[in-house]
Amino acid sequence: MPDLVDLRSDTVTCPTDAMRAAMAGAAVGDDVYGEDPSVNALEAEVADLFGHEAAVFVPTGTMGNQICLRLLVPGGLELICDADAHVVTYEDGGAAQHGGISSRTIVAARGRLDPSAVADQIRPAGYHMVPTAAVAVEQTHNRGGGAVYPLETLRELRTMTADAGVGLHCDGARIWNAHIATGVPLATYGALFDTLSVCLSKGLGAPVGSVLLCSAEQESSARTLRHRLGGGMRQAGILAAAGRHALRHHLHGLAEDHRRAAALADQIAAAAPKVCDPTLVETNIVALDLTTAGDDGPALAAAARSEGVLISVVAPRRARLVTHLDVDDTGVDLAARVLSRLLG
Repeated sequence: MPDLVDLRSDTVTCPTDAMRAAMAGAAVGDDVYGEDPSVNALEAEVADLFGHEAAVFVPTGTMGNQICLRLLVPGGLELICDADAHVVTYEDGGAAQHGGISSRTIVAARGRLDPSAVADQIRPAGYHMVPTAAVAVEQTHNRGGGAVYPLETLRELRTMTADAGVGLHCDGARIWNAHIATGVPLATYGALFDTLSVCLSKGLGAPVGSVLLCSAEQESSARTLRHRLGGGMRQAGILAAAGRHALRHHLHGLAEDHRRAAALADQIAAAAPKVCDPTLVETNIVALDLTTAGDDGPALAAAARSEGVLISVVAPRRARLVTHLDVDDTGVDLAARVLSRLLG
């Protein structure tokens, strides 16, 4: 069998030769002492991109999210997010386990919260209620099929949360995709949030790492929390160099991922219009709704794998395809042919 076309996630990319060279040549020091020049440079660069005072390099996006939530939500208080948010779906209950954070979720179309619906749910202190301390959004939204929050919606959420004295966090694992898809500057997004966690190891193609953004006042607490969670790394500049290379050389290539996702969706929809809606493809994720396909997710995944295509099953009758740096046009064409035949 030829090489597999892996559309399970944009986390499966491998470093390019140029990225490996940047990693091999990285200047390093002990980051726990704050002495790794490559980490310091990455943190300064990402903070500048988003217009934030401080940035902290962490090994994973989950750790970045969890630290940010704890900066905004003291134990025993409440976080509001959508029902499919990564922070409550894929982070193993970390907010409750480690932070004592109570979560309340709102069902939202494609994971995008409606500001008026959130405003109705914010709880003040008193009457034995759990006060709301923060709201979290996800840009782009994973289980929402790569949906992008409109800028105006985010501005409304910022105004509403600020008026209520509530923090606003962005799980920006794929905020780079939103930036490329919409042209909204990263600093414009950054100005809307108290904290962000942005990922380097998804579409940007770095092997490891995320960066959390916060205020200068919060930075010391963020580094303490990182250490408590086991994220204090030593000569981490080797990893930071991969992230810096990705920002310089892979960011604008996300447009190609988006183009390929749209082409993939168009071809599948031509064969199975009830399964795939191309109008919902905004970035690099294609969602498949199998409820009317006469097939289930695991069976489809097994059949596709037997023909060299890997897909992700996200529910019994839902699947996901993700384009990325390591899938070219030839791979997309093969995947489209295989899936169209299986679904048609």
